[in-house]
Formats: sequence, C-alpha cells, structure tokens
Amino acid sequence: MTQNVTEIMNDIGVKAKVANARLSTASNEEKNDALNSMADQIEKDQAKILLENKKDIEIAKSNDISSAMIDRLSLNETGIKNIASSIRSVAKLNDPVGRILDSWDRPNGLHIKRVSIPIGVIGIIYEARPNVTADAASLCLKSGNASILRSGSDSFHSSFAIYESIKNGLKTTSLDDNSIQFVPTKDREAVGLMLGGLNSNIDVIVPRGGKSLVSRVQNEAKVPVFGHLEGICHVYVNADADIEKAIEVTANAKMRRTSICGAAETLLIDKSIYKDYLPKILAKLDSLGCEIRGDLDVKSVFADAKEISEEDWSTEYLDAIISVKVVADIDEAISHIKKYGTGHTEAIITENETSAEYFFKHVDSSIILLNASTQFADGGEFGFGAEIGISTGRMHARGPIGLEQLTTFKYTVYGNGQTRP
Repeated sequence: MTQNVTEIMNDIGVKAKVANARLSTASNEEKNDALNSMADQIEKDQAKILLENKKDIEIAKSNDISSAMIDRLSLNETGIKNIASSIRSVAKLNDPVGRILDSWDRPNGLHIKRVSIPIGVIGIIYEARPNVTADAASLCLKSGNASILRSGSDSFHSSFAIYESIKNGLKTTSLDDNSIQFVPTKDREAVGLMLGGLNSNIDVIVPRGGKSLVSRVQNEAKVPVFGHLEGICHVYVNADADIEKAIEVTANAKMRRTSICGAAETLLIDKSIYKDYLPKILAKLDSLGCEIRGDLDVKSVFADAKEISEEDWSTEYLDAIISVKVVADIDEAISHIKKYGTGHTEAIITENETSAEYFFKHVDSSIILLNASTQFADGGEFGFGAEIGISTGRMHARGPIGLEQLTTFKYTVYGNGQTRP
C-alpha cells in the first residue's frame, strides 16, 4: 500500500510540474475562462456535491465530531452558490502575474525591472472545510501556480466531489487539467510525501487546519511553509472605548462564527472601566450562549463566570467560550498579548487615536484592527477575493494569503552591450 501511495504521489508531482510550465505563462483571459468554467460546473453538479457532503456529515456524527467541526464541514445550496461566486470573484481580480513591481536605471545604462511571477507548484493540506478545495484551487490557478490538494478525511467525499467538478470544468479550456490535482487517498503517508516535496516538484506547502496538522507540517516539511499554528485572537477594550462599540464588536468577534481562526478567544479590559463596561459586554455574550471564564475581578461583576485557569489563556477554543481578564492599562494588555498570543489577529476598542497608534506600534501580530471585529481577518474581507489561509510567519507572506502573496518575482535587466569592468 505504501509503495502504491508513493507511486501515486510521485506521478501527481510530475504532472503538476509539467502543467505548471503551461499555466505559468497563461494569459489572464485563459485563466479567467478556466475559472468561470470551474464555477459553472460546480453549480451544475450541486446535487452530487451535496449528496457527498451528506456522507461526510453522517460519518462525522457517527464519530462524535464536535458541533463546531460539523459546522465547518456542512454545505447547503447557498454554500454551493457561494463557492461558485467566490471562484468568479477571483476571475474578476487583476492578474497578479507580470506586474512591474519596481524599475530603475543604473549609471551604466542598464534598465532593471522587478516583475511578479508565479511561485510554481503549491501543495495545500487542509482539514474539515470542503470550500477550501475551490478557494485554494482558484487562487493558485489565477496566480499561475499548479496546485496539489490534500483534504482531511472528515471532508474527503465533499472535497473530492468539488474537485471532480473543477477538473471537468478545466477539461473544457485550453489549460492542462493537471493544473489542479487532488490526492485520491486518505492515507497519511501521502501527507509525509508532500512534506518531502515530491522529488522537488512542490515549491511551497500551505497547511490549513488544526494545531496538530500545522505543527506536523511545520516540523516535518522539507519545503517552505505558509501558515499559522493557532489563532488565539484578543479584543482589548481600552479606557477610552465607546461602550456600544465595545459590546457589539466583542460579541461579533467571539460569536459570529466561533469555529474560525479569526474568532476572539480572549477579552481584555482596562481596570478603570471594567465595573461599568464589563457587565454589559458579558451580558451580551451570555445572551448569545457564550461561556465566560474569568478571575475574581470578572466574577465580582458577573457571578456566572467560571473559574479561569492558566491554560485558558493559551487555548484556542473554536467554540462559544471566552477568557476574560481585567488589565491595569494598555501596557499590561500588550504584555498579555505578547505572552499568550500567536501573532494572528488582535483588536483594540478605543476612541483615543494616540492609544490606537501605540497599540498598532507595539503589537506585532499579522493583523491588528481598531474598533472592528477580529472576524474581518479574512482574505475576502480584505478585497483579495478569497484566501488560501492566514500566515503568521515573517518571511514573504503574512496575514491573508491571496493572489499577491502567491507570487514571487524575478529581475529583468535591459542592456545595450554593457560589460562589467
């Protein structure tokens, strides 16, 4: 079995590299035609995709998967339309390939340009969200990169059905239909082979899933990785916050969708206002079904709060639970974020511009918001059309990984017979 998986994966890697040679030079019109064909086919295959999704949900329920995970897994007619719409929105974006990023002239007469180009072959390893199949495939294709998709076992049937639609859509276009490939096995050996680079045929790995998956990818990958380990996001309510904004933003940041990496896991609030503000904020969260965990200060104004532990501060709940802490001031809030945060997304609620800028300067997460929900940590909300994931790394891509982040660059140098002395 292991030998068969190795043969399958090596064949996928070779086909991806061949397809990428064609895709990397495809015109914007060719790529857009392919994307629109993919979207059309997904809508045509709606019934089949939903039937396969039902299989995944039934298996998940029989395995006692959490409700939060089932929420990530579930599709409906609206979801299928949204997937197709997301692909079409990517087609409408400007081509990220071939952009002149900078240009300059040298004293010797050389004219130099820095030009954006595709990265190459991108391997995406993801878990329970079947829509990632379409998001990743469309972003990679638009940016001129071949993609190898490996879904989690929980979403295997749904993801494979979406992939088959994508593949059939591609077959009607001028592009190589191996520009997008799907790992056709649940065998974990396939992941290890991808992390090894498939004989140097994979250029970048993007993990999208839980801590155990991302940790394995980061520890074992022999090729560069774009990704984040956890999304422990904070909302800090500053002494100069507007109470209504504090209530609504905190509630949305935590409860809009608790299962996404941009959901707030910790609420910090200044000591000077907590007795007035905190009961109102927590009452709103409680009314939405959120469990409150806090220390004695928190329990003094919200009796139903559960006792918090040290472990809570570094826990990504992905559920209707929030940790709450009263801090002395903005510096203590920043210190807490630096100690327990994962560099993903933080928000400050304040009407004080100086405090906001101080927070922006001293917090080093990939996304920082003023008076807005952490759930805006999303490529679509940033105007990227969609995202392949969120990166908290410091090299190349950081924050939502959209089209621009899926390109690198080369230098083109124009001379007229110059030689170097």
